[in-house]
Amino acid sequence: MGNRNDGTVSLVTGANRGIGLEVCRQLAALGHTVVLTARSAEAASAAAERLGVQAMRLDVTSDGDVARVADEVAKRFGRLDVLVNNAAITYDTWQRATTADLAVVREAAETNLYGPWRLTQALLPLLRASDHARIVNVSSEAGSLTGMGGGTPAYTASKVALNAVTRMFAAELRDAGILVNSVCPGWVATDMGGAGGRPVVEGAASVVWAATLPDDGPTGGFFRDGHPLPW
Repeated sequence: MGNRNDGTVSLVTGANRGIGLEVCRQLAALGHTVVLTARSAEAASAAAERLGVQAMRLDVTSDGDVARVADEVAKRFGRLDVLVNNAAITYDTWQRATTADLAVVREAAETNLYGPWRLTQALLPLLRASDHARIVNVSSEAGSLTGMGGGTPAYTASKVALNAVTRMFAAELRDAGILVNSVCPGWVATDMGGAGGRPVVEGAASVVWAATLPDDGPTGGFFRDGHPLPW
């Protein structure tokens, strides 16, 4: 897919700031028709106007919002080529697994796990209508079992589960030519990541790499900067 400038339609969630916003900017620079979504219609419109892309209000925890967005994308474009599930909440550095508030864990799962799952299911008919569909789940190395500790339990558990969904969708959609991967953008200096991380441009580029894979690219993988990460 690479640098095609032929109207590739890409939708990015949680994209009014941080990594999502920069992913939109980079995809637009590649010639994609970008749909920038955010929970706030005002925030989505303001961010989209700055980039010259399209905006839609989308709360990924809302069945109604998801259905409306799927309908809007169908009417405007008739297909979807790239879905970037970026929206995420609750980097709960103040919690430990043994004492975690499970209400916080459930709330995180609604956005970080069920949100992408719900949205991908709703948009799947439109992704199937594409010749080069790509699904990118923005995850985190916190979701790797390999080096896991007891910190950020809500965020970590939701990202582990998102990685599992990546593998399951990839297995089911392989024969359809739809590539599904998880990407860790790394520790990035954003509102969620905090100061000290690497530039947001670099983190977003890691996501864009997976969004623009060639047809013979990997699927069902977990990557950062194009390199596999341990699960």
